[in-house]
Amino acid sequence: MAETTRTTGGRRRAWLWWLAPLGVAVVAAAIAGPALLLNAVARLQHYDSLTDIAYGDGERRKLDVYRPATTRNAPVIVFFYGGSWQAGAKETYLFLASTLAARGYVVVVPDYRLYPEVTFPDFLKDGAQAIRWARDNAAAHGGDPARLYLMGHSAGAHVAAMLAMDEEWLRDAGVDPRRDLAGLIGVSGPYDFLPLQDETLKVIFHGDRNPRSQPITFAHGRKPPALLMTGADDETVYPRNSISLATRLRSDGNQATDIVYPRFGHITILAAFVPFLSRLFPLLPDIDSFIARTAAVRPVQNAATTVPQ
Repeated sequence: MAETTRTTGGRRRAWLWWLAPLGVAVVAAAIAGPALLLNAVARLQHYDSLTDIAYGDGERRKLDVYRPATTRNAPVIVFFYGGSWQAGAKETYLFLASTLAARGYVVVVPDYRLYPEVTFPDFLKDGAQAIRWARDNAAAHGGDPARLYLMGHSAGAHVAAMLAMDEEWLRDAGVDPRRDLAGLIGVSGPYDFLPLQDETLKVIFHGDRNPRSQPITFAHGRKPPALLMTGADDETVYPRNSISLATRLRSDGNQATDIVYPRFGHITILAAFVPFLSRLFPLLPDIDSFIARTAAVRPVQNAATTVPQ
C-alpha cells in the first residue's frame, strides 16, 4: 500500500492553523444543528441560487443550484453530501456550495433517497439522474456541460466515486462517463471499506463483503481524472481509502492525486469551505488547480502523489 502522504499547504503560513479550531467549531455546530450560522454568513458572498428543482419524482429527488452572480461557461460541480447513506439535506451545505459558487463554479447539490427508504444501489440511481439533469441544464445556468465534475464528502464521496468508476449507473441515465465527466473530487470518502462491521451498513449494502459496493472494484480501464483529499486525523473514514483508490487508478494509467492534510478530521475538513475562512486553508486552491489542469483537456496520465512539505 502507498505510504500516507501529507501536505501542509505550503502557500499558507503555519501560524494560520491556530484559526482552524474556530472553523472546526463552527462547522461541527452547523452540521449537528440547523446550519443557521453558516447559512447566514454564506449569504454575504456573491452568488445566485435556485432551490427545490425537481430532477425526478418525490421529495428526495430535488436539487439546488448555486452560481456566480455573473457567469458564462463556468465549470459545473455536482456535490453529494455525506451522512452514512442514512441522513442529510441539501440545505445544510449552502455554506459549501456558496463558497464554491463565489469562486466561479456552478454548483448543483441534490438530495437523494436514503436508508431506510432505499438501499444500495438506489441512491446511485438517484445520483445518476441528478447528474443527467446537471449536464442537460448546465448551459441554462451559466455552466459548461463539457466541464462537469462530481464531488462529494464522506458517503457522498462514495456516491460520486461509484458513479465515476462504475459506468453502469450513468449509462442507464443517458450519461457517458468517458465523454461527459471532466473529473472526480472526493473529500474524506470511503472507497475501499470492506468488510463491513456496522449492522445497518450490512443491510444497506446487502452483506458485509459486497465488492460491487466498492469504488476500488471498478478502478480499472479509462477513468476520469481524480483528486482525492482527506484528513490525517480522520478516524471515521481512514486516509488509506483515498490512497488506495488513487494508487489503483494510477497503476492503470489514469490521472489521480491523493492529498492527506494534517490537523483535519472527518468533519473538521469541511472548515476549509467555511465562507471567509476557506482562504486560510489549501483545499480550495488545490481544487482550483485540479479543475484548471483538467477542464480544457482530459489526458490519461500518471499524476504523482503530493509530496510532503
